[in-house]
Amino acid sequence: MTDTSSSSGGRSFEELDVLTTEELREQAFALARERRDVKFFWSVLRHLPNADEAAALDGAPNSVGPTVDEAVALWREMTGHGYEESAPLLRAAFIDYLMKH
Repeated sequence: MTDTSSSSGGRSFEELDVLTTEELREQAFALARERRDVKFFWSVLRHLPNADEAAALDGAPNSVGPTVDEAVALWREMTGHGYEESAPLLRAAFIDYLMKH
């Protein structure tokens, strides 16, 4: 039997791949919170479908409504409610993070 876990003590790809994307997200986010890994959260935010629209807002008073709407959309995506076409990429990022840490 071969050891497919990473050298840093993370779990193997096979072990993580059987989990749902939501389970992976929960575990990766819990680990990132524990490690205070803002870089990981930032990388996840950049890959969400609504990230481009949120970044394009200029912060003018008349854009407060859209800013709130975009923030809500990003929150829903980060909490697993609307990954859309980013699901495979995010799933891979969650697995990678959990394997490395």
